[in-house]
Amino acid sequence: MEQNQRGNKAGLTRREFVRDGAAAAAGLAAGLGAVQSQAVEKTDVKKTRSYNPEMKYRPLGKTGLWISQVCLGGHWKRVNEMAPNAFKGGDWLGANLQDEGFKKNRYDVVSQCIKRGINYIDACTLQEVLTYSEALRGRRDAMYLGFSWYQEELRNGSFRTAEKLLGTLDKGMREAKLEYVDLWRITMHEQSGQHTKGEVDEMMKALETARKQGKARMTGFSSHDRAHIKWMIETYPEIVQVVVTPYTAKTKVVTDEAGLWATMKKFGVGWFGIKPFSGTSLFKGNSSPDSPTAEEDDKLARMAIRHVLCNDAITAPIPGLINQHQVDNVAQAAIEGPLEKEEAKELDDAMDRAWANLPADYHWLKDWEYV
Repeated sequence: MEQNQRGNKAGLTRREFVRDGAAAAAGLAAGLGAVQSQAVEKTDVKKTRSYNPEMKYRPLGKTGLWISQVCLGGHWKRVNEMAPNAFKGGDWLGANLQDEGFKKNRYDVVSQCIKRGINYIDACTLQEVLTYSEALRGRRDAMYLGFSWYQEELRNGSFRTAEKLLGTLDKGMREAKLEYVDLWRITMHEQSGQHTKGEVDEMMKALETARKQGKARMTGFSSHDRAHIKWMIETYPEIVQVVVTPYTAKTKVVTDEAGLWATMKKFGVGWFGIKPFSGTSLFKGNSSPDSPTAEEDDKLARMAIRHVLCNDAITAPIPGLINQHQVDNVAQAAIEGPLEKEEAKELDDAMDRAWANLPADYHWLKDWEYV
């Protein structure tokens, strides 16, 4: 069997995974009692994937796993600055997955993440699932992999039954040559309250089934609808283990019991935050290494990550990264600690500029100023 860089087996077999998954599920069920946020005893942080003593880790809610304080978002916007032939027609989503420059870029970024102790990748499109599964070939157990094949999940009206959703998972695993996924986090409508309760029930049934079958170690969803997210956590507490939501450098925490933050903590839900840089609106340059504002943009990126991590309910922000330097930059941010007063003011001023220049299709980010 293949060996990864740490000398371990390249991945769990399905039998081992089902066995371990059943044990974890039993522990989860037993722990869902008076203290929801401590449902599963946390494992030794040093046993987490790609542990690096120079990285800091947080518990992934009630799952018992430790996740690096910053992770790799699946999106690769601006990667054409590093691999000029990566995009077809200028569309980042339509990346040429066979382009050698693109493939090397993604492999190198993943390798640097592993080196720095970053241990989760959030893949949420078919292109991302295929690309990151390939980048992890032979070292699958070095990273936790989030899976969403959004093109054939709830946003598509033809995929709103448990049977159809499970078919999507099977198809994605087959095409990506995956034995299992660490987290199946189904992509819902951004305003997920648009889904009927019946559709949500079907989604939850699919997630629960996948976990029982040993295909998904953990389950959850992504949504931008705070009130609906809160309702789903409260209604399906044994299925909703992880949630993916927006969380920007403008986001502030509502600390009363009505806030999403409090619900996440009460039910021990792992929380990944997308768009920490408000897309790329926070930055002045184009993210290329020779950008004249590269140093300033690096500083803004670090401050944004540090701002997000001030919320102790957040497991990790998941920015998209286009080169190894950016990996190093956010890894440094994850260990720097809270912002100083002057830094917080500088970041707030930068975010005022960013929000004033948000593209029309990103104005919804302003709805996430409070959680």
